[in-house]
Amino acid sequence: MEYYVNQSKEQVEKMQQFNKEYRYLVTGAAGFIGYHLSKRILDAGASVIGIDNMNDYYDVSLKEHRLSFLKDREKFTFIKVDISDKEKLTGIFESYHPDVVVNLAAQAGVRYSIENPDAYINSNLVGFANILECCRHFPVTHLVYASSSSVYGGNDKIPFSTDDKVDRPVSLYAATKKANELMAYSYSKLYGMKTTGLRFFTVYGPMGRPDMAAYKFALKMKAGEPIQIYNHGNMERDFTYVDDIVTGVFNILCNPPKEDDLGAAYKIYNIGNNKPEKLMDFVAVLEKKLGMEAKKEFLPMQAGDVLRTYADVTELMRDFDFKPSTTIEEGLERFADWFWEYYGGKE
Repeated sequence: MEYYVNQSKEQVEKMQQFNKEYRYLVTGAAGFIGYHLSKRILDAGASVIGIDNMNDYYDVSLKEHRLSFLKDREKFTFIKVDISDKEKLTGIFESYHPDVVVNLAAQAGVRYSIENPDAYINSNLVGFANILECCRHFPVTHLVYASSSSVYGGNDKIPFSTDDKVDRPVSLYAATKKANELMAYSYSKLYGMKTTGLRFFTVYGPMGRPDMAAYKFALKMKAGEPIQIYNHGNMERDFTYVDDIVTGVFNILCNPPKEDDLGAAYKIYNIGNNKPEKLMDFVAVLEKKLGMEAKKEFLPMQAGDVLRTYADVTELMRDFDFKPSTTIEEGLERFADWFWEYYGGKE
């Protein structure tokens, strides 16, 4: 019960309770959100089969660091595998028969998709198709998968709603995430699978990704190097603290969607803070929490980037009586505490 944060007793009672007897397969378990979610599931008393390909998109030692907190847990099993390897992935489903699958494995990064498109095709499209096929042939009660706020592209209407049209992505990464949603819908419709896609909005926090703003800026500041601020700082992001993200995912795990009017048990949710922050305000708070002033290099807008993200979380609130609420002051303080602990304090 303690994991249903900020929810009324009445709403919790309407929800199917978390099942400790289920086996939860989490792909991307050594990743940022995957690690935190796996820990939450284990803390709740259930078993986790974690898989990850441990690629070197960013420092593998950080992924190993995250895994070090999971590997000794009695109910945690880790398997190094790439979801684009259908034969090996099928073998895992054959051996473990997971009840719930959370697909967080993906090639991340908007800008990197411009430089290395093949990685996105292999992981985000081929890999996701393999996940769908395994869930079809070894039926699961629910498939939850990561989408992204990037699917909204350059939408001018704010806040971004799951009812908005999202057919003009401005990066290949965004296109693959929209494709995932369409693929999941077709499997829900054709094979009766219950699928839920989650559009995450700019996640940050302890053990985060070094290519994301808070972590990337902190590393540059520690090294005395300038941080790159695009569009001359005229940007806004719906920064969302990782614990809020994980609570949203956790609530959804054992509450698969019901069939819609067309017979598909399919749902999409935004998970964002519902409160966009100006980039320069975010930088100012980060400077304060790290105790350092950043050297700043102001640059034009980058290809594939967007001016603003802003999550409409009406449906998340309606269905789960929950919305992310951690302020950037709280979240960046926790991030800064972890950052200095991980890197051995200020020099």
